[in-house]
Amino acid sequence: MSLALELGELAAEIAREAGALARQRRTEGVHLAATKSTLADIVTDADREVENLIRERLRTVRPDDGFLGEESDAEVGASGITWVVDPIDGTVNYAYGIPAYNVSIAAVRGTPLPDAWEALAGAVSAPVFDELFTAVQGEGAWLDGRRLQVTSETPAGALLATGFGYDPSTHDGDLALVRRVMPMARDLRRMGSAALDLAYVAAGRLDGYFERGLKPWDFAAGALLVTEAGGVVTRTDVESARPMLIAGGAEVHQRLTAIMENEQ
Repeated sequence: MSLALELGELAAEIAREAGALARQRRTEGVHLAATKSTLADIVTDADREVENLIRERLRTVRPDDGFLGEESDAEVGASGITWVVDPIDGTVNYAYGIPAYNVSIAAVRGTPLPDAWEALAGAVSAPVFDELFTAVQGEGAWLDGRRLQVTSETPAGALLATGFGYDPSTHDGDLALVRRVMPMARDLRRMGSAALDLAYVAAGRLDGYFERGLKPWDFAAGALLVTEAGGVVTRTDVESARPMLIAGGAEVHQRLTAIMENEQ
């Protein structure tokens, strides 16, 4: 078995277990542990517990690997492999009881920076929906045994998704960009979970997705899902505080990119 396939199996196994724990803790009641960048940017006790579970499972099986998680300190490994983890992507949804949350786990090789790493495997577990999206480099993207493919035609306009940052000072710019994009859109979705948005692009449930200011753990697994499903994912303005991520089938990606390039 290749290294990528081995990592993919491990990511899927741990993502499913971590998703089950997140769902269990949600039924028991959510306890806010802290806020982060702003009052709206929250972390729950479950975020930390789920990340600890993932970290311990990985440390047991692959002790030489690095780890980059949302809720804990980065850990440099000796193997050249780093796990990029969002224990609960969509924490605000999670806290409010909205089922659009997930566990996102990716294995990357090389420097653990999005524009330098090589994504090898990823898994996105949406436990409330009982769905597990997986991807392995060169092996395609899958949903519970069904191979995924991005959409290639949007005759009625593209069904797009986006998200907004937690900092209120960024909202005017985000809304202005939405206005620029809407002429090419059939409609717009705002689910509050980047990894799930990307998984849905891979599955053809969305035609495209764009968002500023994502962190590496927000998109590491989801971006691999899209590319392995035949789509395109790029990041622009990577030196800025809020890089833009654009994902979709080739045509939709091209049209979104043209709009972003003309952004004022």
